[in-house]
Amino acid sequence: MKRYSWPADHWHWPVPLSHQHGVRSGNLVFTGGQADLDHHGNVIHPDALLPQCHSVVRYTSAILNDLDASMADVVRWVVYFVGDHNDEKAILDILADATPRGCRPTVSTICQPALCYPGMRIELEAIAYCADRDKVNSARGEDLPALPEAFSHAVRCGELVFTSDCSAIDADGDVQFPGELNQQTTVMMNNLCRALALVNATIDDVLKLNVFYLGDGTAENWSEPARIRADYFTDPGPAATGMAVESFAQPGLMTKIAVTAGAGDRCDRVFAWPANHWNWTETLPYKHGNRFGQLIHIGGQVALDSNAKVLKPDDIVEQTRIALRNIKAVLAELDADINDVVKVTTFYQGKASAEALHENLVIRSDAFKSPGPATSGIPMPHLVYQSMLIEIEVIAILDK
Repeated sequence: MKRYSWPADHWHWPVPLSHQHGVRSGNLVFTGGQADLDHHGNVIHPDALLPQCHSVVRYTSAILNDLDASMADVVRWVVYFVGDHNDEKAILDILADATPRGCRPTVSTICQPALCYPGMRIELEAIAYCADRDKVNSARGEDLPALPEAFSHAVRCGELVFTSDCSAIDADGDVQFPGELNQQTTVMMNNLCRALALVNATIDDVLKLNVFYLGDGTAENWSEPARIRADYFTDPGPAATGMAVESFAQPGLMTKIAVTAGAGDRCDRVFAWPANHWNWTETLPYKHGNRFGQLIHIGGQVALDSNAKVLKPDDIVEQTRIALRNIKAVLAELDADINDVVKVTTFYQGKASAEALHENLVIRSDAFKSPGPATSGIPMPHLVYQSMLIEIEVIAILDK
């Protein structure tokens, strides 16, 4: 059975929602994106990165403790932040100090021009695995992208595997092929294969990938690196979410990827592609969703048709409803429903604006019974296709 967390004295959104701050199912805990907000949804330390970092770490620790977990159980950090390479380093230092020595989780950092509320500089997510530490294998590779000592390139928890960001950064911290997206994509994918191998996993074990690349929100910009990445996977492949960003914290970097994998028998997986579901403009091996045991990943769902035509262009309310219908269709193919969802991540076109967030957040929340899943909402300058305004991915877990 699932357990939900809203610790006492925790921050609130400015609008009533079904979402909770954390969800635990079995040994897995998912926190929603934590922000430096008060009980009324106001930013406490506007534009002050370091105080905000300490706030979100405290909030995350409170959720974990409420669900009988701790910072020692965190296996993945996901950080969305506004800042540069020095700010990224400062955030990683704070996370390292908050992590008990020797635990070494994975970490992903995504630099953004803005987050959902004005003055907000960081949104922090965590995944924790609550089991004996001897079931957790954290590994680092000397030839992989430079990573602070407190973090791992890959963590294996039983059959589940999480990776840190893989990119074309070398072991000395320098960007290979600066400014060259296609060449960096190849280096990135080779590094991903090496990271998985550290914990006896392969690219064929990947359940979900999240890739960020420097782009302008057009299919032309997206298509060639998508083909390069796709060549590493067999069909049926993982669920996927790809996002164009305006910049990375490290100058010259063009793309990065992080994955979740299931290092078990591939025959144990079920893949989903509902009839008449939307499609990409390129032929890709990815499926819209998959189930590995009780765990379900659904790739970013959008308002497209089977020919990649945007439905209800520039209408975020209707596109949100379409994306949710698509999520329900994929879940149904995997013998699940919306009530099995434990984590929702939404990327939407917008700036630092409460109005832009709430326009889709309330609709998303209404799709779930209370208590609902943990959630994160990330504004993007643009999505992959013009006039497409929202993309929603989810993780679900079936109760045994």
